[in-house]
Order: sequence, then structure tokens, then C-alpha cells
Amino acid sequence: MKKRTKIIILSVMIVLLGVTGYLNIVLNDNISPTNTTTTTSYFVSYRNDRETSRDQQILYYDAIIDSETSTEDAVKNAEQAKLDLIALMEKELAVEGLIKSQGFTDCVVSITDTKVNVVVESAELTSAEVAKIKTTVTEQLEVEPKNIVIIPVE
Repeated sequence: MKKRTKIIILSVMIVLLGVTGYLNIVLNDNISPTNTTTTTSYFVSYRNDRETSRDQQILYYDAIIDSETSTEDAVKNAEQAKLDLIALMEKELAVEGLIKSQGFTDCVVSITDTKVNVVVESAELTSAEVAKIKTTVTEQLEVEPKNIVIIPVE
């Protein structure tokens, strides 16, 4: 009886493996790679990497905040750093939304202490488009136009 059960389980696993392989082939054949996919995957990849990094930072701050061995100053600093990070995330998201509302398919915004980097999905940008983006960033983040870097990505 024991041997028969093992054979049945093994057979079911082999059938499931075959079905998984078949579905993988069928579903992947329906996806056609294009330039748009490459550009889109850049923005998706950037956002995923940024989110992963930020999640790790928040976990680090939470660990300091929750630790019984953390000093009062360390907890206070971690709480402030966490609030600053959340505020930064909200600013980036808001500016990205405003830039997309100007007719751009996609963009990502990265704010550092000295610069604001804006990567826009576009083959090239006209001077009017650059001016609109700079105005949006300047008004929303109160930074000097000279500290804004705009990069078109096709």
C-alpha cells in the first residue's frame, strides 16, 4: 500500500509538471516583444527596485523603533527618518502623476538632496515640453531649475 501511494503521488506530480510546462509555452507564445515592452519594463523595473529599497529602509527604521535596546535618540531619529522617507515618496508620486497628466506615457522622478531627476518616456523632448516639466517640478518641490535633470527614454 505504501509503494502504491508513492507511485500515485509521483504520477500526479509528473502530470502537473507537464501541464505547467505546456501552459508556460502557450502563454509565452502569446507575448510578442517590442520596443514598447523594453521601455515599459525599464519604468516597471525602476519602480520595483525603488520600492524594494524603500521597503528595506522602512524595515530598518521599524527595527530601530521597536528594539528595546535602542536609545531614545535613536528611536526619535528613526521615526523622523521614516517620516521623511514617506514624505519623499509622496512627493515623487505626486510629481510623476502631474508630469503624466501633461501627456507623457510614463515617467519616474527621483529626488536627492541636490538634484531632481526626471526620466520621461519619449524619443526626444521639445523645449516647450522641457519647460513644462521644469515648471511642474519647480512649483511642486521648490527647487531651482538648474537642479532639475530631465532624461528622455525611448
